[in-house]
Amino acid sequence: MKQASLIDYSIHLADNALILGHRNSEWCGHGPVLEQDIALANISLDLIGQARNFYQYAASLLNDSSTEDTLAYLRDTRDFRNLLLTELPNGDWSQTILRQFFFSAFQYLQYGVLQKSSDTQLAAIAAKALKEVTYHLRWSSEWVIRLGDGTAESRSRIEQALAFLWPYTGELFMCSPEEEMLSAENISVNPSTLAKEWNDRVSSVFDQATLPTPRAEGKETTWMHSGGKKGVHTEHLGYVLAEMQFLQRAYPGAEW
Repeated sequence: MKQASLIDYSIHLADNALILGHRNSEWCGHGPVLEQDIALANISLDLIGQARNFYQYAASLLNDSSTEDTLAYLRDTRDFRNLLLTELPNGDWSQTILRQFFFSAFQYLQYGVLQKSSDTQLAAIAAKALKEVTYHLRWSSEWVIRLGDGTAESRSRIEQALAFLWPYTGELFMCSPEEEMLSAENISVNPSTLAKEWNDRVSSVFDQATLPTPRAEGKETTWMHSGGKKGVHTEHLGYVLAEMQFLQRAYPGAEW
């Protein structure tokens, strides 16, 4: 039971990083300026690198024919356990930025705890990834402030992004049975314990961006989307996988 939970948890972490990494990669060549295009492409690579590490660990625990490639490319939509937030469309630049900020703020706290995991492999992956996520959080925070406290157009766009994305943030803190079991043994992180610090961090950045914080307005009880951890996804994930998995499914076993 513990082994199965550890596998599911590792795959969940990998799926989060892979799907958001792929989403961000869709901006390559389309960023507003070259420097930021490259910055987001590098964040995509960081996330996909994290996914590889978690998939490799899960494959070693499965101890069958699974590899990082089969876990990424040969599973169907209902097999993925990523958070719904990570699979949402890019929208405009402000929506992509705010999605990254919300997720990076969560990952920063999650990996900060996970690097102290009693599972040495998870701890090592988290410690390495935390260095990358620290940059992701700083970069996205600066952009949120720039957009919120910028022009009337930039503020309008990020406010629209906030209205769209906020109902997906609640799932960040919903604890799965696997997380509950493993966190009791100091292996994983119980995400519900990160909610207050995440909200405080988001509120701090929003204050600098002169943006309204939904929590501060008493909207913390707003209905939230969920289901990603159980394999129940939005219609968007199917399109992501159709593009991401096409080559492997068209030419099974092909390698560079």
